[in-house]
Amino acid sequence: MDLSAINPAVLVASIMIAATPILLAALGELVVEKSGVLNLGVEGMMITGAICGFIVTVETGSPFLGFIAAAAGGAFLSLIFAVLTQYLLSNQVATGLALTLFGLGVASLLGHSYVGINPPSVPKLDLGPVSDIPYIGTMFLRHDAVVYFGIALTIAVWATLKYSRIGLVLRAVGENHDAAHALGYKVIRIRILAIMFGGACAGLGGAYLSLVRVPQWTEGITAGAGWIALAIVVFASWRPGVVLLGAYLFGGVTLLQLNLQAAGLAVPVEYLSMSPYLITILVLVIMSSRKGRASLSAPASLGHPFQASR
Repeated sequence: MDLSAINPAVLVASIMIAATPILLAALGELVVEKSGVLNLGVEGMMITGAICGFIVTVETGSPFLGFIAAAAGGAFLSLIFAVLTQYLLSNQVATGLALTLFGLGVASLLGHSYVGINPPSVPKLDLGPVSDIPYIGTMFLRHDAVVYFGIALTIAVWATLKYSRIGLVLRAVGENHDAAHALGYKVIRIRILAIMFGGACAGLGGAYLSLVRVPQWTEGITAGAGWIALAIVVFASWRPGVVLLGAYLFGGVTLLQLNLQAAGLAVPVEYLSMSPYLITILVLVIMSSRKGRASLSAPASLGHPFQASR
């Protein structure tokens, strides 16, 4: 095995790109779960954002408008979930799974005529001579704006949840929605806004896949990224900083196994490729039990429906 074939600077830069869609989706889901809602429809919202962003970018020639459309598409799909679970009190797990199936179907239908089309490229930020710094420039300073937006969003979510009144109210709703309601907070309204924020983030993550990570449309382009995002939120114990590290870890596993294969490591690629999905299955099993959620320090009202007493 020849490890000299692996360029560390290029590897780190590639990991940042690979981790960005997972990071965006995971941050959105973290905010949703902090409000006490469990939305398993992240995969469906991601692929809806992927096709919405792809279509708008191809038709308008503007990746910026494409990302806006992706966020809107993901938010709209999440609004359906919000109405069903917050007003009609449908089961959150079943509704989230149905949302994923619905999103996959809609994306397949809309994207049928766009297979094989290459979208306009997303420009990278021009940082001038700074980006030419050896190693540092290659690793961190030659990316598009969405990569840096993902990092900035991590900081913003952390600061909002920890220090702002909005974050305090959101966490209060997620921990004890009855007490929050008794204090006069609009629990359903807060949860709907959190759900739509999560949908918009998932849509952005999906658009990054179809416009940057794999700049073309193929059916099932998300390939389980939404489920990985769900797993990262749980294993990060609902902490934004650890979500960032988890996203980079999962992105690194994907790229590292490709680099190791290229370097001549005689390990079947299927073993590393399937590991994120095995972890995701384990997370879903743990989340299905109350003891499992408690051991992971989950929000106390996570997955519990709220109905205001009259």
